[in-house]
Amino acid sequence: MKIISASRRTDIPAFYSQWFLNRIEAEFCHRLNPVSKQVYRVSLRPEDCLAIVFWTRYPRQLMPYLDLLKNRGYCFYFHFTITGYKKAIENHNPPLKLAIQAFQELSQQLSSHQVQWRYDPIILSNITPESYHLEQFDYLSQQLEGYTQRCYFSFVDFYQKTERNLGKVARQNQIQFQHPTLEKQKQLVEKIRDIATSRGITLYSCCNDQLVGEGVEKAHCIDFDLLQKLQPDIHHRLKAAPTRQDCGCVESADIGVYETCTFGCQYCYATNNHETAVKRLQEHDPSDTVLWRPPELFGIDLITREYTKKQKKTEIINPFLF
Repeated sequence: MKIISASRRTDIPAFYSQWFLNRIEAEFCHRLNPVSKQVYRVSLRPEDCLAIVFWTRYPRQLMPYLDLLKNRGYCFYFHFTITGYKKAIENHNPPLKLAIQAFQELSQQLSSHQVQWRYDPIILSNITPESYHLEQFDYLSQQLEGYTQRCYFSFVDFYQKTERNLGKVARQNQIQFQHPTLEKQKQLVEKIRDIATSRGITLYSCCNDQLVGEGVEKAHCIDFDLLQKLQPDIHHRLKAAPTRQDCGCVESADIGVYETCTFGCQYCYATNNHETAVKRLQEHDPSDTVLWRPPELFGIDLITREYTKKQKKTEIINPFLF
């Protein structure tokens, strides 16, 4: 049995819900290794899926079908990102009011245990200083109080592609992005933690164990312990499968594709070029077995390309390298 990640690489609930539902009906999909383009078959039969972990900023398209998933025996939970940055940083995100409303309604439809808030990443700059984050976090946590029990966070990592995209934003908008020291990060986290605690929300540090401490837990975004709480009859054990240093996730099969999310977040690790993402969304075929296929695979039955050899170890892909 596998955990299905849908998806760290793109926003399936927001943009590819019809494709996902078609694959649920077919009970399988294909995923591509982002480097080798090797084709892997992923079973989506309920008896083969330990759980589905959704990652999204706006799940409206999928919400009407969650009861269908539940009735078919799927266990699932959501990572729901709401940060509320200005358009210079998040170009095409849903309006904050609509995102909050969707979060609240999703939690009411499911439970506060099944909707995890991501205030991620934290970006410090001259337009988003510490005072901005304290005010924004206070407002958002107030709106989400009672609708979630967890908040996952990290500070932005300035990988080469991220640095390039944010550098362009900085030049166009007179923004000075900061690289806070560990001590400054800890000071901000302590203040955010106090706000979160007052709202009944526990902070989880994603991929930075140095920020774990009193009132701040280590994040396991693909979290087997959480799944056992949601579905106590789960007795499988899964291997750790970190995507980078200090990642606490267990193994999963991610069915998304890089460069296909069109929300336009300038700091995104999974989408480097917005125009490419728009083009791929336009090329997307909801009836295909894979979310998006590269030109060299156009017109090919991917079943004939499936990788069938037994892998000796869990495939670990760092989503921040591509």
